Amino acid sequence: MAAVKACNILITGANRGLGLETVKQLLKDSSQKQHIFATCRDPDGPKSEALRELAKKHPNVITIIRLDADDPDSIKESAKKVGSLLGNSGLNLLVNNAAKMGSGNIQTSSVEDMKDTFNTNVIGPLLIIREYFPYLQAAAKASGTPGMSCNKAAVINISSVGGSMTRMPPMYIQFPELPYCISKAGFNMLTVLAAEELKADEILCMALHPGWVKTEMGGEKAPLESKESVEGMLRVIGSLTEKQHGGFLDYTGETVTW
Repeated sequence: MAAVKACNILITGANRGLGLETVKQLLKDSSQKQHIFATCRDPDGPKSEALRELAKKHPNVITIIRLDADDPDSIKESAKKVGSLLGNSGLNLLVNNAAKMGSGNIQTSSVEDMKDTFNTNVIGPLLIIREYFPYLQAAAKASGTPGMSCNKAAVINISSVGGSMTRMPPMYIQFPELPYCISKAGFNMLTVLAAEELKADEILCMALHPGWVKTEMGGEKAPLESKESVEGMLRVIGSLTEKQHGGFLDYTGETVTW
């Protein structure tokens, strides 16, 4: 199993679900040099209690940062704070995990649902990549090694087959989640275009589907536990090279068609 040995890692939506499980599993293999910036919308709120407890137990590894993907000012402030803590070492791994579900079809989806899901699932990640780019660039330069990997500098966008033009249509009647699916299709395009912009700096960028997972978003009917999904995703992330740059994989490492 290829390990995620990135020194400085930032995860959005880290207070629950897949984000929180990712922090937990990274802690198991964390080295003294590794630091996790765990971001969420409301670090002091009740939904962040589990993350706060983890940070208390591992104060030298976890720093909780407020980052609201719906708020451009919050994104900018988070980047300034993280940048001041990083110094010259840069950010090795950015995991865009925060997301919002939106259900409905053409007849029932509201304008607000469409705006909200697109704002959180597309515009937010775009601004996050923009604001954190200088730190990713610094990490890539500091590595002194050719090629691409998550331990050098990488953006991992946690996406979904819901955004797949080929995979989602047969499932649409069973899962009428039009706002979410359209936003995730946009997120996938953001991944592809970001990969084009980032390749000159050897910053890896790809989309990763976690599977259908039992989380607040995925629901109780989902067949996968968070632990299994995240274990798989970390295996995939740890093994990434420039060959997967701009690609779309699932938590088992299989290619997902766009």
